Amino acid sequence: MEKLVACVQKKPDAVCRLICFPWAGSGTSQLAQWGRLFNDSVEVFCIRLPGRETRLEEPFAKDMTSVVNEITSVLLKELKEKPFAFFGHSFGTYMSFAVALHLKKKYGLEPVHLFMSAAHSPNSAAYLAVKSIVLPDGPNDLLAIMEILGGNFELPHDEDLWRDTALTFKEDAKLFQTCSFEKTELNIPFSCDITYFCGSDDKIYDAKGWQELTSGDTSFYELPGDHLYLLKPSNESFLIKHMTRSIENGL
Repeated sequence: MEKLVACVQKKPDAVCRLICFPWAGSGTSQLAQWGRLFNDSVEVFCIRLPGRETRLEEPFAKDMTSVVNEITSVLLKELKEKPFAFFGHSFGTYMSFAVALHLKKKYGLEPVHLFMSAAHSPNSAAYLAVKSIVLPDGPNDLLAIMEILGGNFELPHDEDLWRDTALTFKEDAKLFQTCSFEKTELNIPFSCDITYFCGSDDKIYDAKGWQELTSGDTSFYELPGDHLYLLKPSNESFLIKHMTRSIENGL
């Protein structure tokens, strides 16, 4: 479990767990810290994929099915034990939705809330268009790949960090393209509420389709900032408060 999940503050008495799925090219360093910001009712887990941080020596995941299988098999006991919610940002949104679909289909488990961020809804034409783009393969094509999958945000200036980020981002982009949402799966909507967040200065995502993927309520919030708007302290504070309230209302 420690391999897959970063949990900086264990809260055995929490009433709900928030499972966070980070964006392409990143690890758990930012979202795992949310564990210190939520009150004692919410324990935060952040998913760590192979090929980064403490899993640096492991080969990158080759397809989304293997990622979904690892996450569900490792966390199944915890997910059955108490209510859970998902937060996914950008690439992490698609990963979290793939895991949520698998849990519902195979185990009849459903989050109390889905928090999605900076991504096309998986039933949109825009999502399919991005998925079908041929990824450039040159050594200097990171910016082009980031534009496809990421949006607008600053890159590290340190050369080694740039190289590591570029490699991880490219592998995550390949992983994203193995993500497949069947029409039949998307016709089995969730019953939980969905909240969608985005940055005002980021590229525009087709997010309307989230409404069709649940029989619960769907809300949309635009916060000031670019693709990584969620790292701004004021936005982070808004997200924590909003998610706490939404989780508590969903229990």
